[in-house]
Amino acid sequence: MTELVIRALTEGDAHLFNTLEDPALVGRGRFGHTYRTRAEGGEYRPDWTWVALRDGRVVARAAWWGVADATEPTALDWFDFAEGEADAAAELLRTAPLRAEFSLLAPPGWRERPEERAAAQARIDAAVAGGMELLVERYRYEWTPECGLPERQGRLEFRPEPDDAVIADVLRRVMPGTLDAHDLRAIAQGGVGAAVGELMDFLNWCPSPREWWRLAWTPEGELVGIQVPAHNPTGPCVGYIGVVEGQRGHGYAYDLLVECTHDLVERGATKIAAATDQPNLPMARHFAKAGYPITQERIDLV
Repeated sequence: MTELVIRALTEGDAHLFNTLEDPALVGRGRFGHTYRTRAEGGEYRPDWTWVALRDGRVVARAAWWGVADATEPTALDWFDFAEGEADAAAELLRTAPLRAEFSLLAPPGWRERPEERAAAQARIDAAVAGGMELLVERYRYEWTPECGLPERQGRLEFRPEPDDAVIADVLRRVMPGTLDAHDLRAIAQGGVGAAVGELMDFLNWCPSPREWWRLAWTPEGELVGIQVPAHNPTGPCVGYIGVVEGQRGHGYAYDLLVECTHDLVERGATKIAAATDQPNLPMARHFAKAGYPITQERIDLV
């Protein structure tokens, strides 16, 4: 087998990225996403786009993404390779000097269809061989008006809270007993404070107003939790839902989700994205009850 060349693309040869033949059974191509550089009106930087070439032909590719002024990528969006080139793909990940979480997108029920299952597993295996590890599988939802607007429960009062220190304290009270794999990983690596800081960084990174965040209280004045209607770079989303320890078991997460949905709709949303870990069965049930259909599954590797 001829020698492998692994390198970043340039603006002049960024077109090579799209020369890899990919049936798009899984990944971003499956859902209609396309690769274009910022100079072409797209989202990607050539220096954050790496390929493995054999005899001048692209046999593996990876493209990392970040907002326009980012100094480091936020996510590994694309990771694909030609048949029989899994080793080249793993070597590409080991060679490229970029590190970010990889979220492999797959259609709902992908394990039930052999070709999709094989395509997804091949990418997972290559990513692990390239130095990543599987963190969690998630459901991705998308609410539209056709789903029906869930009725507000009327059990809680929602108020803005401008003080970040108060918000951080609420999040500290949410963390014990969390079922979220990203929170659990952050806690294991740096404690509850690190998990809260990571979550605050994400919520502040979202390009939606800080004033949208709401704390939830019982009529008697007991704190229940927090809900954050937000926009991510692609549109409206359920930014965060959290119930503090001691208030769980009453179904309050559903009340928070419904309120978040209403808040976004009242601000003009006609599509609302959301996600939860597949092992988080209570939250998955709340999304189903609120009329959020599963539109994707997602495999997160870190």
